Amino acid sequence: MMIVRHAEHRDLDDIYILAGKSGVGLTSLPQNKEILSARIARTQKTLAGQAAPSEQGYLFVLEDTQLQRVVGVSAIEVSVGLTEPFYNYHVGKQVHASQTLNVYKTLNTLFLSNDHTGCSELCTLFLDPEYRKDQNGKLLSKIRFLFIAAFKQAFQNKLIAEMRGYSDENGRSPFWDALGHHFFNMDFSTADYLSGIGQKVFIAELMPRFPVYIDLLPMAAQQVIAQVHPQTVPASRVLESEGLCYQGYVDIFDAGPTLEAEVSSLRAVKESHTCAVKIVDSVPDGAGRYLVANDRYQDYRAILIQHAAETDSLSLTVEQAHALGVQAGQSIRMLPLDKMEQK
Repeated sequence: MMIVRHAEHRDLDDIYILAGKSGVGLTSLPQNKEILSARIARTQKTLAGQAAPSEQGYLFVLEDTQLQRVVGVSAIEVSVGLTEPFYNYHVGKQVHASQTLNVYKTLNTLFLSNDHTGCSELCTLFLDPEYRKDQNGKLLSKIRFLFIAAFKQAFQNKLIAEMRGYSDENGRSPFWDALGHHFFNMDFSTADYLSGIGQKVFIAELMPRFPVYIDLLPMAAQQVIAQVHPQTVPASRVLESEGLCYQGYVDIFDAGPTLEAEVSSLRAVKESHTCAVKIVDSVPDGAGRYLVANDRYQDYRAILIQHAAETDSLSLTVEQAHALGVQAGQSIRMLPLDKMEQK
């Protein structure tokens, strides 16, 4: 069975292996055991109520319980940019006009921004390629929305997610080569890695503070602005189906789009519901799939099931109830995996 739960220190080796498979562009999952261990520790500190708002974050893992192996990760940061600036580019416009010459020109620009300071952020989504089937990716990504719906008080009003931008099969980014490279004098993968491990001072010191005119960039760079990496398109579509959308902000390194939404407008917040557990010997498979999670903040667990709830209860097998850590009569929260499945 596949379950999602909070990351624990026993997961470190598996997460380290996953980090090695993630490739260039996933800055928040570096293959560095010290950093990954600190990330797990920060999750446990957050759950214990011992972390300041600027340090709070949740790292989830997807576990194959049959193999007792972690095969995916996803995360939520509670408030970005409170200790170190959170940078992106705002894609805007500047008008140049002259009545004398009868010229009116609107030019697209990139302007360094800290507009998302204090927002909650979805991040660090990665699933082992061998497990990219059976709706595992949706389970790993969407469970974060169900967690937010259950514990809204722990998060900010706005939620963002930075999508991985385009880079070629060799890890080269046309946007970086055209812009960032001239200011940093390092390759894309090095800058990406330094940012991912928290060494972001160089961004503030070296990034251009004045608007960058997009028309002055090579066409190859212009074409990838706000474009999602091909491998990230499925993840982007999942987030869009839950209510996030592009609002004109892109990553400063690879120009990947930032998606955003008000937490109150998320599908999981509006449509998930709670019901009581009923334990049965077996349940028939239905037409759709549903996210189901317990309501325990510190021992959160979630699975996928293939049957809907009755009026005020949900039937679970002994195995399903055990995976969730729930008993008969206890409360769970559930949501159709896809909007189209809701009756």
